[in-house]
Amino acid sequence: MTTKNIQIKLENGLEARPVALLVQEASKYDSTVYLEAEGRKVNAKSLIGMMSLGLTSGEELVVTADGSDEQTAVEGIEKFLSGEAQSPA
Repeated sequence: MTTKNIQIKLENGLEARPVALLVQEASKYDSTVYLEAEGRKVNAKSLIGMMSLGLTSGEELVVTADGSDEQTAVEGIEKFLSGEAQSPA
């Protein structure tokens, strides 16, 4: 299991479109991926779960991945949340 604290650096936080893209990013990996913030833990591959967190820019969360590609999954999520992996509109 790999766990890392990550700060959200997306300008508008995790609104609908970024959440959908984050779910797509998490779904690329075989590992289970969870995000935890403010005492709530959700499956990063669940659109509804991710929307329920209502995260904004500057907030910190904990990313946990468990599986064959857990390290790569955490790195991919971190890259996305830092704004380095934004897909074109």
